[in-house]
Amino acid sequence: MASDRVSEKRPWTFYVLATLFGFYLLFLYGPMFVIYVLSFQGPDGGVTFPMVGTSLEWFREVFEKGQMANLPVSFGRSIALAVVVCSLTVVFSVAAGLGFRRRFPGSGVLFYLAVASLVMPSLLVGFGIGLGFQFLGIPTSLFTSALGAQLTWTLPFGLFAMFAVVNRFNRAWEEAATDLGASAWQRLRYVTLPILAPGIFGVAMGAFTLSYDEYARTTLTIGPKNTLPLEIYALISSDTTPTLFAIGTLTTVVSFLVIFGTLLVVSRMQRRRGLVKV
Repeated sequence: MASDRVSEKRPWTFYVLATLFGFYLLFLYGPMFVIYVLSFQGPDGGVTFPMVGTSLEWFREVFEKGQMANLPVSFGRSIALAVVVCSLTVVFSVAAGLGFRRRFPGSGVLFYLAVASLVMPSLLVGFGIGLGFQFLGIPTSLFTSALGAQLTWTLPFGLFAMFAVVNRFNRAWEEAATDLGASAWQRLRYVTLPILAPGIFGVAMGAFTLSYDEYARTTLTIGPKNTLPLEIYALISSDTTPTLFAIGTLTTVVSFLVIFGTLLVVSRMQRRRGLVKV
């Protein structure tokens, strides 16, 4: 019994690593929780502690006309752009993941070109795209230059995720469908895509949230109409009130809704797949 108790005792390194991990979580999420708390500051409060009462005053100001009038419009632009970026990222990532299952001449070069934008600083990528459009005489806008700039950010992550998902795919399922007389389209629609669906939803969620929050690659390519991150930055440079914290809280809620919604869909798909196996 004594030997069992000694063997069950955790080493001191466990507590050191747990403490370091706790500090990491505090460093990562601490500023976010500070913003969430200060967004409920009282009407006479400021942007620092201590809090002067609690209220929903600053959330109400977000939806009032005046200085915040552009926020709903810019929010709509961010959502629309994120949906387009998400759709294109999913299409290209799935196509690339299936296409790269077999080696072909130049596949290595093509792969490194696809992810090369992650090496360059984001501002330089946006600057280069903006200069390119100016050189060609094409005006920068939301669904041209800004869309291309954001795809240089979301596509590499989509490719990495999709390659990992496809590498775990058992091609025997496709061979079985072919033996049963399925055409290439039927095999893709009824076998390949349903099995890859959880990974595809993960790519879509990542692309949406990356686009929705993107600032650096968008600032020099967006044209005359701002997205929500650019509008928030403009407010920071002009005035600082707890309203900015309220905006941060609301935008974070949107991001978490997308994440948890995706996780719910994926979990339901996994549950249904388990029932079918039974």
